[in-house]
Amino acid sequence: MSKIKVGVIGVGYLGKFHAQKYAKMPHVDLVGVADINKENVEKVALECGTKAFTNFHDLFGQIDAASIVVPTELHYSVAKDCLENNIDVLIEKPITYNLEQAEELLVVAKNRNLLIQVGHLERFNPVVLAIRDMIQRPVFIESHRLSPYKGRGIDVSVVLDLMIHDIDIIRNFVQSDVKWIQAAGVPVICSDVDIANARLEFEQGCIANVTASRISMKEERKLRIFQKDAYVSVDFATKDITCIRRNENVTDSIIPGMEIQKLHFDEGDALNAEIESFLNCVQQRTTPEVPGQAGRDALAIAIDIMAQIKTRSERLEKMETMTS
Repeated sequence: MSKIKVGVIGVGYLGKFHAQKYAKMPHVDLVGVADINKENVEKVALECGTKAFTNFHDLFGQIDAASIVVPTELHYSVAKDCLENNIDVLIEKPITYNLEQAEELLVVAKNRNLLIQVGHLERFNPVVLAIRDMIQRPVFIESHRLSPYKGRGIDVSVVLDLMIHDIDIIRNFVQSDVKWIQAAGVPVICSDVDIANARLEFEQGCIANVTASRISMKEERKLRIFQKDAYVSVDFATKDITCIRRNENVTDSIIPGMEIQKLHFDEGDALNAEIESFLNCVQQRTTPEVPGQAGRDALAIAIDIMAQIKTRSERLEKMETMTS
């Protein structure tokens, strides 16, 4: 079987890891890496045993698929150029900066029978994969994604940088549209929002309370899911799962009539799993685990949250002006 010819466009902090993964895959020919930073792209190319390009268009005609790991505002233009040159794309999240761009990419891909996979990495976290069969019509979901300031991803708000991971996971579990949003957030260090909270109500009745911060004193990535007869707690960082489920036959539990199951997963490689899944879809021409439509839907919710935050902030500023 011939190797899949791949390129990586954007080899900054995260793009470098994409290139490293591809370079180690025996069924992949990493044709080249592209970045406008000549010194950096040459360094990554040397490390990965491939060619360096300062113009990603030079990859066209040589590759079947590409990882797009450029700043968010460039996702649309780079992805569109790739699709129009018959290249399947793995686009880092969020899919684009706005909905109009995302929807146009979906149309281009559909018309050319090409694939878009969106880099919602947590979908490939071993604990997320493990709890999929445990989740049945959740009633309430609470998530916390907190991180110390790292100086990365600050070209967008914390909603698009961090919260969108949980938006995608929660929506995938609930399998329902959002009918109501209430949100608040503030910028602290950056010009855009650094900490945000959103309360989402889905059409099927589930409520989700989602918090994200990139100025926390600690690292925390947790998800708690409440449903009829069961409670599931997930720690993304430690790869631990606790599932408490009603079982009247259990008599020796610390909670009478409740079965407590604890699972732990050794450190998995979500990025490698994500890329392998993408390549399998490229080869088999099947729908990706996180298709472009899912990326578009997560973006739509994130944009609504940001609009709510903006409206609330403007209202508070107006009230402060009136009382001063």
